[in-house]
Amino acid sequence: MALEGPLQYPPELLDTTMDQLRTLIMVREEGTALGAARRLGREQSSVQKQLDTMNRTFAALCGEELVLKQGRGRDALFTATGEALVGLARRTLGDWTDGVHDARRRLGRTLSVGTTRYTLGFLLDAVEHVSGEYERDNVDLKVTHVRTGDLFAKLRSKELDVVCGSVVVTEGEEQEQLEPYEVMEWRRSGLSLLTNLPPERLPGGSFGARDLPALPLVISARGLIGRFLTSWYGPDYRQKLTVAAEIEAAHYGFELLRSGVVSGAMLVTRGIGEAAADGRLPEAAGLRMLDIVGDVGPRTEVLVGVFTRRGERDSYGPAHPLNRLWEALSWESERWWLRP
Repeated sequence: MALEGPLQYPPELLDTTMDQLRTLIMVREEGTALGAARRLGREQSSVQKQLDTMNRTFAALCGEELVLKQGRGRDALFTATGEALVGLARRTLGDWTDGVHDARRRLGRTLSVGTTRYTLGFLLDAVEHVSGEYERDNVDLKVTHVRTGDLFAKLRSKELDVVCGSVVVTEGEEQEQLEPYEVMEWRRSGLSLLTNLPPERLPGGSFGARDLPALPLVISARGLIGRFLTSWYGPDYRQKLTVAAEIEAAHYGFELLRSGVVSGAMLVTRGIGEAAADGRLPEAAGLRMLDIVGDVGPRTEVLVGVFTRRGERDSYGPAHPLNRLWEALSWESERWWLRP
């Protein structure tokens, strides 16, 4: 009678540990046993012993060793079987890690939350309402900074369970953009200009988007601003605008304008523009704000809020940490965003 299921697994395969698989991956990434040992914080002899064991095991199972020595100073040579096993090891460890995280998430033992710089304060205020309960229930709350452009990717990969931040939504595409997510909408807004140009050069309190090509502009190299400009002017917007400076971080743009190194205007979200105008953003002090009127391209907006994977909250009970935090964030949204 033939053995079936787990009973048919080769004994040699069952002796292979996850730690050995991790070592195999490290040798492939670092090139040598010495490099892998340094990364793992081990002795080279320990790593080499694991490689020798795996070579014997898979030579017996497959007919080919996994890793061949190339001599002093040269990277190890992975055979075709070795390359295949590295890929299998990555998938195996990744699947196990995902499974552990899913179990902890389902049981409410871990909650991973992401926030942009400008929504951190709202998240921390909400966390204050649940921190005592989390501590009592031994919930491991992880708060991570997330870039606006990575917000949805972090949710899709399940690296984060909930994120607070901003996304750009475009008329005609919004339903498809947001369909995979449950959204607690805080506010919607457009863009503003922060400028060091005098009122006689740039008068009034608003400025039309179709007139932006006439201004020397400071723009972010990635994120929300680029998406607005792509929506309004197409992917080649840099050729249609006068880009005086392209930046990675907003504070650098503020410094360029405040110092006078650049004479022009910086595109920011309206929330940042309002914070600067109200004196809540000291690094932008002295810059004047104008609202951008979106009179070119499809209607495009910044949606600020909280996002999680659609259907996930419904699969948990009301006492689950995700639902408790969602309730606290909802209360904060009413307190901060809907106040008169």
